[in-house]
Amino acid sequence: MRYSTSALGYFWSILDPLVMAGIYWFVFTQVFHRDVGSEPYIVFLLSALLPWMWFNGAVSDCTRAYIREAKLIRSTKIPRTIWVVRLVLSKGIEFVASLPVLALFAVIAGATINWEAVFFLLAVVMQAILTVGIGLIVAPLVIFFRDLERATKLTLRFLFYASPIIYGVTDLPRSLHVVASFNPLVGILSMYRSAFFPNQLDWLAIGIGAGVTLAIFAVGILVFTRTERAVLKEI
Repeated sequence: MRYSTSALGYFWSILDPLVMAGIYWFVFTQVFHRDVGSEPYIVFLLSALLPWMWFNGAVSDCTRAYIREAKLIRSTKIPRTIWVVRLVLSKGIEFVASLPVLALFAVIAGATINWEAVFFLLAVVMQAILTVGIGLIVAPLVIFFRDLERATKLTLRFLFYASPIIYGVTDLPRSLHVVASFNPLVGILSMYRSAFFPNQLDWLAIGIGAGVTLAIFAVGILVFTRTERAVLKEI
């Protein structure tokens, strides 16, 4: 429905990560002599950029989840959490729809898929839980603190470079390894990448990230239930 009147249609859902991947590939392989990541680097980039676009897009949209649909939210009695969940799922569907592009570049670049690809589904589930949890925190709080929308965008920009997207888990300094593992995206992205790069699988980051993900999800539910009535009055 979103792309029904668009000439390029489905291509728009993959254009952003493709452009970003192309830029980083050119900068780090043609301009600078990079010492991070693995070959083929374009597959290395896309295997993290595609899930990042899902996370970034869903969290960004959640900052205006209740503002955009204020009238509909007030006039219906369906669980209000659905306004956050639907955004996460819609961006998740776009992510799944972009996977053929990753497969295409993997074939062209000669990347081999490994048995660690079985962790791909676990990464999807973990990322969905994390993103819903953050959405349940951000969506209602933005109603009371409008500056939180801009703060979220700045945080996402910082998180992009604080997560192993243009570099890998193995490129992190050992002194920062444990600290970085408290960023749930570190473990999640390591599972995505392990399908093509088994050395990127980091069980410490996955274990710590899973605990942080569940904690964020629990906090999200708590924040949402405590603010739901106030949100309905405010919008």
